[in-house]
Amino acid sequence: MALAAVAILPLAVTPNAVLASGPAAAATTAPTSALVIAHRGASGYVPEHTLAAKAMAHAMGADYIEQDVVLSRDGVPVILHDITLDATTNVADVFKGRARPDGLYYAIDFTLAELKQLEVLERGNKQGEQAFKGRFPRVGTGLTIPTLAEELAFIRGMNASTGRTAGIYPELKAPAFHRAEGQDLAAAVLKVLAEAGYGPDAPVYLQSFDFNEIVRLRKELGYTGKLVQLIGENSWNMAPGVDYDRLRTPDGLKEIAAVANGIGPTFTQVLTDQNKDGVAEVTSLVADAKALGLAVHPYTFRADRLPPFAASFDELVRLAVTTAGVDGIFTDQPDKALKALGR
Repeated sequence: MALAAVAILPLAVTPNAVLASGPAAAATTAPTSALVIAHRGASGYVPEHTLAAKAMAHAMGADYIEQDVVLSRDGVPVILHDITLDATTNVADVFKGRARPDGLYYAIDFTLAELKQLEVLERGNKQGEQAFKGRFPRVGTGLTIPTLAEELAFIRGMNASTGRTAGIYPELKAPAFHRAEGQDLAAAVLKVLAEAGYGPDAPVYLQSFDFNEIVRLRKELGYTGKLVQLIGENSWNMAPGVDYDRLRTPDGLKEIAAVANGIGPTFTQVLTDQNKDGVAEVTSLVADAKALGLAVHPYTFRADRLPPFAASFDELVRLAVTTAGVDGIFTDQPDKALKALGR
Protein backbone atom coordinates (compact mmCIF):
# COMPACT_ATOMS: atom_id res chain seq x y z
CA MET A 1 0.00 0.00 0.00
CA ALA A 2 1.43 3.36 -1.00
CA LEU A 3 2.40 5.77 1.76
CA ALA A 4 2.56 9.55 1.83
CA ALA A 5 4.75 11.07 4.53
CA VAL A 6 3.28 13.67 6.85
CA ALA A 7 5.66 15.66 8.98
CA ILE A 8 4.42 16.01 12.55
CA LEU A 9 5.51 19.05 14.53
CA PRO A 10 3.98 18.41 17.95
CA LEU A 11 4.21 21.94 19.32
CA ALA A 12 4.03 23.88 16.10
CA VAL A 13 0.98 22.55 14.27
CA THR A 14 -1.64 25.22 13.86
CA PRO A 15 -5.36 24.34 13.87
CA ASN A 16 -5.77 24.94 10.15
CA ALA A 17 -2.44 23.62 8.94
CA VAL A 18 -2.36 21.29 5.94
CA LEU A 19 -0.13 18.41 6.97
CA ALA A 20 0.34 16.70 3.62
CA SER A 21 0.50 17.47 -0.07
CA GLY A 22 -0.60 15.59 -3.14
CA PRO A 23 -3.56 13.17 -3.22
CA ALA A 24 -3.61 12.80 0.56
CA ALA A 25 -4.08 16.52 1.17
CA ALA A 26 -7.54 17.91 1.81
CA ALA A 27 -9.08 21.23 2.76
CA THR A 28 -7.35 23.29 5.41
CA THR A 29 -10.12 22.68 7.94
CA ALA A 30 -11.69 19.39 8.92
CA PRO A 31 -14.97 18.92 7.01
CA THR A 32 -17.90 19.17 9.41
CA SER A 33 -19.66 16.50 7.36
CA ALA A 34 -17.37 13.83 8.82
CA LEU A 35 -19.46 11.59 11.06
CA VAL A 36 -18.76 11.24 14.76
CA ILE A 37 -19.67 7.71 15.82
CA ALA A 38 -19.92 7.10 19.57
CA HIS A 39 -17.89 3.93 20.13
CA ARG A 40 -19.93 1.80 22.56
CA GLY A 41 -21.58 5.09 23.54
CA ALA A 42 -19.64 7.77 25.41
CA SER A 43 -17.41 4.96 26.69
CA GLY A 44 -14.59 7.30 27.65
CA TYR A 45 -16.78 8.61 30.49
CA VAL A 46 -19.35 5.95 31.44
CA PRO A 47 -19.14 2.12 31.39
CA GLU A 48 -19.46 0.98 27.79
CA HIS A 49 -22.73 -0.17 26.22
CA THR A 50 -24.92 0.97 29.09
CA LEU A 51 -27.94 3.14 28.42
CA ALA A 52 -26.19 5.82 30.47
CA ALA A 53 -23.30 5.80 27.99
CA LYS A 54 -25.74 6.03 25.08
CA ALA A 55 -27.65 8.92 26.70
CA MET A 56 -24.40 10.81 27.24
CA ALA A 57 -23.30 10.22 23.64
CA HIS A 58 -26.66 11.46 22.35
CA ALA A 59 -26.52 14.55 24.57
CA MET A 60 -23.00 15.30 23.35
CA GLY A 61 -24.26 15.36 19.76
CA ALA A 62 -22.87 12.13 18.29
CA ASP A 63 -24.11 11.52 14.75
CA TYR A 64 -24.30 7.75 15.25
CA ILE A 65 -24.25 5.52 18.33
CA GLU A 66 -22.74 2.04 18.15
CA GLN A 67 -24.36 -1.20 19.37
CA ASP A 68 -22.31 -4.40 19.58
CA VAL A 69 -24.76 -7.30 19.54
CA VAL A 70 -24.59 -10.90 20.83
CA LEU A 71 -27.34 -13.39 21.63
CA SER A 72 -28.57 -14.78 24.93
CA ARG A 73 -29.25 -18.50 25.32
CA ASP A 74 -32.90 -17.86 24.49
CA GLY A 75 -31.98 -16.01 21.30
CA VAL A 76 -32.49 -12.41 22.41
CA PRO A 77 -30.06 -9.82 20.94
CA VAL A 78 -28.29 -7.99 23.77
CA ILE A 79 -25.70 -5.23 23.80
CA LEU A 80 -22.19 -6.44 24.67
CA HIS A 81 -18.84 -5.89 23.02
CA ASP A 82 -17.55 -9.38 23.85
CA ILE A 83 -19.15 -12.78 23.45
CA THR A 84 -17.94 -13.33 27.01
CA LEU A 85 -19.09 -11.50 30.15
CA ASP A 86 -15.91 -11.48 32.23
CA ALA A 87 -14.41 -8.11 31.29
CA THR A 88 -17.48 -5.91 31.79
CA THR A 89 -19.79 -7.57 34.33
CA ASN A 90 -19.82 -9.18 37.78
CA VAL A 91 -20.78 -12.57 36.31
CA ALA A 92 -18.19 -14.52 38.32
CA ASP A 93 -19.77 -13.27 41.55
CA VAL A 94 -23.39 -13.90 40.52
CA PHE A 95 -23.02 -17.19 38.65
CA LYS A 96 -19.92 -18.80 40.10
CA GLY A 97 -19.25 -22.17 38.49
CA ARG A 98 -20.98 -21.40 35.17
CA ALA A 99 -17.75 -20.79 33.24
CA ARG A 100 -16.76 -23.01 30.33
CA PRO A 101 -13.62 -25.18 30.51
CA ASP A 102 -11.55 -22.23 29.27
CA GLY A 103 -12.51 -20.35 32.44
CA LEU A 104 -14.67 -17.77 30.65
CA TYR A 105 -18.36 -17.00 31.00
CA TYR A 106 -20.13 -16.84 27.63
CA ALA A 107 -23.23 -14.67 27.17
CA ILE A 108 -24.87 -17.34 25.02
CA ASP A 109 -24.89 -19.72 28.02
CA PHE A 110 -27.26 -17.43 29.96
CA THR A 111 -30.91 -16.59 29.42
CA LEU A 112 -31.98 -12.98 29.15
CA ALA A 113 -33.47 -13.19 32.65
CA GLU A 114 -30.08 -14.32 33.97
CA LEU A 115 -28.16 -11.66 32.05
CA LYS A 116 -30.46 -9.02 33.54
CA GLN A 117 -29.21 -10.02 37.01
CA LEU A 118 -25.70 -8.85 36.14
CA GLU A 119 -24.20 -5.44 36.81
CA VAL A 120 -22.19 -3.74 34.07
CA LEU A 121 -18.78 -2.49 35.19
CA GLU A 122 -16.05 -0.39 33.63
CA ARG A 123 -13.96 -2.66 31.38
CA GLY A 124 -11.25 -4.67 33.08
CA ASN A 125 -8.26 -6.57 31.75
CA LYS A 126 -7.40 -10.25 32.21
CA GLN A 127 -5.98 -9.47 35.65
CA GLY A 128 -9.24 -7.82 36.71
CA GLU A 129 -7.66 -4.37 36.74
CA GLN A 130 -9.20 -1.35 35.07
CA ALA A 131 -8.34 -1.42 31.36
CA PHE A 132 -8.31 2.37 30.91
CA LYS A 133 -6.80 4.18 33.85
CA GLY A 134 -8.48 7.42 34.80
CA ARG A 135 -11.89 6.50 33.42
CA PHE A 136 -15.03 5.68 35.38
CA PRO A 137 -14.06 3.63 38.46
CA ARG A 138 -14.52 -0.13 38.27
CA VAL A 139 -17.22 -0.19 40.94
CA GLY A 140 -20.85 -1.20 41.11
CA THR A 141 -23.30 1.25 39.58
CA GLY A 142 -26.58 -0.62 39.17
CA LEU A 143 -26.21 -0.41 35.38
CA THR A 144 -27.45 -3.47 33.49
CA ILE A 145 -27.15 -5.09 30.04
CA PRO A 146 -29.75 -3.67 27.63
CA THR A 147 -31.38 -5.67 24.89
CA LEU A 148 -31.05 -4.35 21.34
CA ALA A 149 -34.78 -3.61 21.31
CA GLU A 150 -34.52 -1.64 24.56
CA GLU A 151 -31.60 0.41 23.32
CA LEU A 152 -33.23 1.24 19.99
CA ALA A 153 -36.39 2.37 21.81
CA PHE A 154 -34.22 4.47 24.12
CA ILE A 155 -32.42 6.18 21.24
CA ARG A 156 -35.67 6.78 19.37
CA GLY A 157 -37.05 8.34 22.55
CA MET A 158 -34.08 10.71 22.81
CA ASN A 159 -34.46 11.56 19.12
CA ALA A 160 -38.08 12.49 19.77
CA SER A 161 -37.50 14.46 22.96
CA THR A 162 -34.50 16.43 21.66
CA GLY A 163 -35.59 16.88 18.05
CA ARG A 164 -32.14 15.67 16.92
CA THR A 165 -31.77 12.32 15.19
CA ALA A 166 -28.84 10.13 16.15
CA GLY A 167 -28.37 7.16 13.86
CA ILE A 168 -27.48 3.65 14.99
CA TYR A 169 -24.46 1.53 14.09
CA PRO A 170 -24.99 -2.12 15.14
CA GLU A 171 -22.23 -4.70 14.87
CA LEU A 172 -22.79 -8.42 14.53
CA LYS A 173 -20.30 -9.94 16.97
CA ALA A 174 -18.83 -13.29 15.94
CA PRO A 175 -21.72 -14.54 13.77
CA ALA A 176 -19.83 -17.75 12.92
CA PHE A 177 -19.48 -18.51 16.65
CA HIS A 178 -23.22 -18.03 17.09
CA ARG A 179 -24.02 -20.36 14.19
CA ALA A 180 -21.75 -23.01 15.72
CA GLU A 181 -23.83 -22.61 18.88
CA GLY A 182 -27.03 -23.15 16.88
CA GLN A 183 -28.13 -19.50 16.68
CA ASP A 184 -28.48 -17.05 13.78
CA LEU A 185 -27.34 -13.66 15.03
CA ALA A 186 -27.88 -11.81 11.75
CA ALA A 187 -31.48 -12.97 11.34
CA ALA A 188 -32.28 -12.07 14.96
CA VAL A 189 -30.83 -8.57 14.58
CA LEU A 190 -32.62 -7.90 11.28
CA LYS A 191 -35.90 -8.90 12.94
CA VAL A 192 -35.39 -6.39 15.77
CA LEU A 193 -34.39 -3.63 13.34
CA ALA A 194 -37.52 -4.23 11.28
CA GLU A 195 -39.76 -4.30 14.36
CA ALA A 196 -38.21 -1.01 15.51
CA GLY A 197 -39.02 0.63 12.17
CA TYR A 198 -35.49 0.93 10.83
CA GLY A 199 -36.02 0.48 7.09
CA PRO A 200 -33.43 0.60 4.27
CA ASP A 201 -33.36 4.42 4.19
CA ALA A 202 -33.07 4.88 7.97
CA PRO A 203 -29.87 6.22 9.56
CA VAL A 204 -28.36 2.77 10.12
CA TYR A 205 -24.98 1.25 9.34
CA LEU A 206 -24.80 -2.50 9.97
CA GLN A 207 -21.24 -3.75 10.42
CA SER A 208 -19.28 -6.95 10.93
CA PHE A 209 -15.70 -8.20 10.87
CA ASP A 210 -16.94 -11.33 9.08
CA PHE A 211 -16.92 -10.75 5.33
CA ASN A 212 -18.80 -13.99 4.75
CA GLU A 213 -21.62 -12.60 6.90
CA ILE A 214 -21.62 -9.28 5.04
CA VAL A 215 -22.08 -11.24 1.80
CA ARG A 216 -24.80 -13.35 3.40
CA LEU A 217 -26.66 -10.28 4.68
CA ARG A 218 -26.80 -8.82 1.20
CA LYS A 219 -27.28 -11.89 -0.97
CA GLU A 220 -29.03 -14.48 1.20
CA LEU A 221 -30.93 -12.45 3.79
CA GLY A 222 -31.77 -9.65 1.33
CA TYR A 223 -30.72 -6.74 3.53
CA THR A 224 -30.89 -3.52 1.50
CA GLY A 225 -29.58 -1.04 4.08
CA LYS A 226 -26.03 0.24 4.47
CA LEU A 227 -23.36 -2.38 5.25
CA VAL A 228 -19.83 -1.78 6.52
CA GLN A 229 -17.00 -4.31 6.42
CA LEU A 230 -14.80 -3.96 9.49
CA ILE A 231 -11.12 -4.59 8.85
CA GLY A 232 -8.86 -5.89 11.56
CA GLU A 233 -5.51 -7.64 11.59
CA ASN A 234 -5.16 -11.30 10.67
CA SER A 235 -3.44 -11.98 14.01
CA TRP A 236 -6.68 -11.11 15.83
CA ASN A 237 -8.52 -14.16 14.42
CA MET A 238 -11.76 -12.18 14.27
CA ALA A 239 -13.55 -14.26 11.64
CA PRO A 240 -12.75 -17.72 10.23
CA GLY A 241 -11.35 -17.65 6.73
CA VAL A 242 -11.29 -13.84 6.40
CA ASP A 243 -7.97 -12.40 5.16
CA TYR A 244 -7.84 -8.73 6.17
CA ASP A 245 -4.52 -8.18 4.42
CA ARG A 246 -6.21 -9.10 1.16
CA LEU A 247 -9.34 -7.08 1.87
CA ARG A 248 -7.19 -3.95 2.13
CA THR A 249 -5.81 -4.45 -1.40
CA PRO A 250 -7.53 -2.93 -4.45
CA ASP A 251 -8.85 -6.37 -5.44
CA GLY A 252 -10.12 -7.02 -1.92
CA LEU A 253 -11.80 -3.62 -1.79
CA LYS A 254 -13.53 -4.41 -5.09
CA GLU A 255 -15.02 -7.51 -3.50
CA ILE A 256 -16.23 -5.44 -0.55
CA ALA A 257 -17.70 -2.76 -2.84
CA ALA A 258 -19.77 -5.42 -4.60
CA VAL A 259 -21.81 -6.00 -1.42
CA ALA A 260 -21.08 -3.20 1.08
CA ASN A 261 -21.20 0.58 1.35
CA GLY A 262 -18.13 1.22 3.45
CA ILE A 263 -15.18 -0.08 5.42
CA GLY A 264 -14.16 0.31 9.03
CA PRO A 265 -10.38 -0.08 9.28
CA THR A 266 -8.19 0.63 12.29
CA PHE A 267 -6.93 4.20 12.22
CA THR A 268 -3.40 2.77 12.08
CA GLN A 269 -4.29 1.23 8.71
CA VAL A 270 -4.99 4.78 7.52
CA LEU A 271 -2.26 6.65 9.39
CA THR A 272 0.95 4.83 10.25
CA ASP A 273 4.36 5.58 11.69
CA GLN A 274 6.15 2.57 10.30
CA ASN A 275 9.56 4.24 10.59
CA LYS A 276 8.97 5.00 14.29
CA ASP A 277 10.24 8.53 13.74
CA GLY A 278 7.19 10.56 14.79
CA VAL A 279 6.21 11.16 11.17
CA ALA A 280 2.74 9.97 10.22
CA GLU A 281 2.27 8.41 6.81
CA VAL A 282 -1.05 8.25 4.99
CA THR A 283 -1.66 4.91 3.34
CA SER A 284 -3.53 4.58 0.07
CA LEU A 285 -6.44 2.78 1.76
CA VAL A 286 -8.81 5.76 1.92
CA ALA A 287 -8.16 6.81 -1.66
CA ASP A 288 -8.47 3.22 -2.92
CA ALA A 289 -11.74 2.73 -1.06
CA LYS A 290 -13.26 6.04 -2.15
CA ALA A 291 -12.38 5.31 -5.77
CA LEU A 292 -14.81 2.39 -5.45
CA GLY A 293 -17.51 4.46 -3.77
CA LEU A 294 -16.84 3.09 -0.29
CA ALA A 295 -17.15 5.28 2.81
CA VAL A 296 -14.30 4.99 5.34
CA HIS A 297 -15.03 5.05 9.09
CA PRO A 298 -11.86 4.09 11.03
CA TYR A 299 -11.71 3.10 14.72
CA THR A 300 -10.94 3.81 17.59
CA PHE A 301 -10.02 7.41 18.39
CA ARG A 302 -9.27 7.74 22.12
CA ALA A 303 -8.17 10.97 23.75
CA ASP A 304 -6.50 8.98 26.52
CA ARG A 305 -4.61 6.62 24.23
CA LEU A 306 -2.87 8.64 21.53
CA PRO A 307 -0.44 7.19 18.96
CA PRO A 308 3.18 8.45 19.08
CA PHE A 309 2.72 10.58 15.96
CA ALA A 310 -0.08 12.76 17.38
CA ALA A 311 0.66 15.30 20.10
CA SER A 312 -3.02 15.83 20.85
CA PHE A 313 -6.44 14.35 20.20
CA ASP A 314 -7.35 17.35 18.03
CA GLU A 315 -4.29 16.68 15.90
CA LEU A 316 -5.15 13.00 15.52
CA VAL A 317 -8.70 13.81 14.40
CA ARG A 318 -7.48 16.44 11.93
CA LEU A 319 -4.90 14.05 10.50
CA ALA A 320 -7.59 11.45 9.86
CA VAL A 321 -10.31 13.74 8.55
CA THR A 322 -8.48 16.63 6.92
CA THR A 323 -5.31 14.91 5.73
CA ALA A 324 -6.34 11.31 5.11
CA GLY A 325 -9.90 12.22 4.11
CA VAL A 326 -11.94 9.71 6.12
CA ASP A 327 -15.73 10.11 6.20
CA GLY A 328 -16.25 9.47 9.90
CA ILE A 329 -14.52 8.24 13.05
CA PHE A 330 -15.36 5.92 15.92
CA THR A 331 -14.45 7.57 19.21
CA ASP A 332 -14.78 6.98 22.95
CA GLN A 333 -15.03 10.76 23.47
CA PRO A 334 -17.61 12.12 20.99
CA ASP A 335 -17.58 15.58 22.59
CA LYS A 336 -13.85 15.98 22.00
CA ALA A 337 -14.16 14.72 18.42
CA LEU A 338 -16.94 17.19 17.66
CA LYS A 339 -14.82 19.98 19.14
CA ALA A 340 -11.85 18.94 17.02
CA LEU A 341 -14.11 19.15 13.96
CA GLY A 342 -15.26 22.64 14.92
CA ARG A 343 -18.80 21.50 15.73
